[in-house]
Amino acid sequence: MLLRDLLIRIAETYDATAGTASGVPAQDLLREVERMSDLPLPHGFAASGYGGQGSASSTPWIGVFGKSINTRAQEGLYLAYIFDSTLTSVTLTLQQGVTKLSNEYPKLGDRLRELKRRARHLQAGLEPELAMDWRHTPAFRSKLERPRAYEAASVAARRYEIAHMPTEEVLAEDLHVASLLLRDAAASHRVWLQQLPEGEPFLYEGEGHSASGDPLDDFRPNSSSDYYVRIKGGRRRRERLHEKLIRDFGLYVVTRGYIPITQGMYPRDLVLRRPAVDQQRSWLVEGKAVKHGNATHAVREAVAQLYEYSYYWHEKRGEPKPHLVALFTEDVGQYAEYLEHHGIASIWRADGEVWTGSPTAVSWGLAVQA
Repeated sequence: MLLRDLLIRIAETYDATAGTASGVPAQDLLREVERMSDLPLPHGFAASGYGGQGSASSTPWIGVFGKSINTRAQEGLYLAYIFDSTLTSVTLTLQQGVTKLSNEYPKLGDRLRELKRRARHLQAGLEPELAMDWRHTPAFRSKLERPRAYEAASVAARRYEIAHMPTEEVLAEDLHVASLLLRDAAASHRVWLQQLPEGEPFLYEGEGHSASGDPLDDFRPNSSSDYYVRIKGGRRRRERLHEKLIRDFGLYVVTRGYIPITQGMYPRDLVLRRPAVDQQRSWLVEGKAVKHGNATHAVREAVAQLYEYSYYWHEKRGEPKPHLVALFTEDVGQYAEYLEHHGIASIWRADGEVWTGSPTAVSWGLAVQA
């Protein structure tokens, strides 16, 4: 069955007063979803239909789960086609699981506020070029607790009118983009494909931080996976060299005794701490992709941003001036000496694996001598 036909048929046949027993047409169709092999699911994704347990849901839905991300609707992140209670529209939404959260926030108002707060955090990690057309705020036209939670839990969404359902090709393309947004959201929550424990290693307390737990707990860079944008003449792939650079370097510095932090550091790329060596100062890292072998533009941007972030995000807040590090995807040649002159250490990856850098970077144990 085509995805378009499935969505329309559910909308046309679903009856919340008919219960969930076998023999109820729309409920049987929803249960059949997980066995449908012709739905345009992205690679590594699976789908399941939900019409309620015991009593029928007022807002039936189809979950689409990234197997390497999350396979449970009770918690974590997933995609869902959620029908409104009038069955006149269905919304494809990037959802947060709401069931487990009810234990932590038993009051609905508190739970809705927390879901919205988390949604804003996750939205900040989405690729802007992909997310710009996914800003719809779902409204499922129900006063019941669960649909209201679905509304608050939405990170990104797109609504379809049943009477004007797009073609199968458009639905398939939208689902593909949604899967990339899901991967972005998952990566902003934790390192992509590296399931780290929950918790914050640093809690803001006045002017400083207090450390706890795994040194990678607060390292949650954006996804380094390539993505596609739709432009005139077709789709084009965009590489996320910057995100991969930050991710790989962050994982590397842990082996050098540093704690990498991305959580709560925006617009800064990365902040390093090394309590065993310096309790006060941090290392401010700005990453840049060198394109077509031309380092000039990357170096200029790195210098400007390091000085700006150091001043506004550290010195103006009463913190000690951080050590400055410019991180590049490749050798910046004579600019390494220029950066050293301005008090900025430079680091780049050589031969695919070795992190090479300027004398200051070497003295900090962050790189080997160029």
